[in-house]
Amino acid sequence: MEIEIKWSGQSERQLKDIFDYYSFEVSPRIARKIINKIIEKVSLLENNPLVGQKEELLIDYKEDFRYLIESNYKIIYWFSGHIITIASVFDCRQNPLKMNIL
Repeated sequence: MEIEIKWSGQSERQLKDIFDYYSFEVSPRIARKIINKIIEKVSLLENNPLVGQKEELLIDYKEDFRYLIESNYKIIYWFSGHIITIASVFDCRQNPLKMNIL
């Protein structure tokens, strides 16, 4: 069974926001590097979808949310069947209570 990775609309917007911020504040080269590292981290899920720890702050949702960390970002996802959905790319420097996956 081949694993498929899908990015939610929210997670795609968050990647774009991260890219735009670092392109403006630092450089497009650094922005691409940050985004590529996030995407590389997500690719680990293809071989082991349960590698991430459970996200305790989202335990009340029906999805079994898990996360990976890349630099300052928490990549929140869930796994169902053969599909991994990236729900959010959350900047860990924010208040954790701002974590919103919907």
